[in-house]
Amino acid sequence: MSKLSDRWLFWGPTLIWASTWHIILYQLASGVPVLNSVAWRFGIAALILVGLSRWQGLSLRLPLSAHGLMLATGIVQYSGNYYSVYEAERHIPSGLVAVLFCLMVFGNALSGRVFFGQRVSLRFLTASVGGVLGVVMIFWPEIASTGARPTAAYGLLMGLAAVLAACIGNVLTLTLTRRGLALVPVLAWSMGYGALFLTTMSFVTGQGMQFSWKFSYVASLLYLAVFGSVVAFVLYFKLAQRQGTARAALTGVVIPVIALVLSALLEGWQPTVLSVAGMGLCLGSIYVATRTR
Repeated sequence: MSKLSDRWLFWGPTLIWASTWHIILYQLASGVPVLNSVAWRFGIAALILVGLSRWQGLSLRLPLSAHGLMLATGIVQYSGNYYSVYEAERHIPSGLVAVLFCLMVFGNALSGRVFFGQRVSLRFLTASVGGVLGVVMIFWPEIASTGARPTAAYGLLMGLAAVLAACIGNVLTLTLTRRGLALVPVLAWSMGYGALFLTTMSFVTGQGMQFSWKFSYVASLLYLAVFGSVVAFVLYFKLAQRQGTARAALTGVVIPVIALVLSALLEGWQPTVLSVAGMGLCLGSIYVATRTR
């Protein structure tokens, strides 16, 4: 993993997470409660990461002091974040949720500066603003229709909560790895704690643990666990370790663009002049933000 170039570390999670926007539809269509689906996803991912740790010869015996932070990471990053995203999409357009997640660029830049002393240039911040504006242009029809929804304020609040949870989760994970702990075992424990917390909440709320043996549900669940959770998060945090949290968050600006291309191919989405212009602005801004000086 250490031999992979920064380009692979960036485009790997970007392409994977862009595809998960479509894959998650099969989970939602199954009738299995969201708490259950997310718990299954990260429970499977945690077991895979345990096996990967063993294969790499990494010990899963981490200091007791680290377990508090890993528990917090599991609750915030792999429970609160994903639950809030699903809740937000029930009340506001998915396009607006995508725009909200573009704000991670600035949240990660601020947290990276405060907690890790990572500086970002004015060129990077300016280009990031351009990228966010590009995403706004792409999803403008959906954003404009938000006011017609009676529970839009709640959906917006949940979307912002998801962004905040993701930023906090990034800080917690990188804090643990900066203490010299290996990334894969940290992710294994964190996702395991997240799955355990979601399972507990499922029983507390009376939903229990439901499952569907439909091919579409099982196949999408395995894809989300293996690629959307294990592969994507390992690559993403490797990138954050090398280039900082702000640059890693640029994946969230490119993801909506690629997701829309997949939507046009698989779901019949029709691009408009405004959306095409937004894609151009978004991708051009990312090029400016990431190019070498």
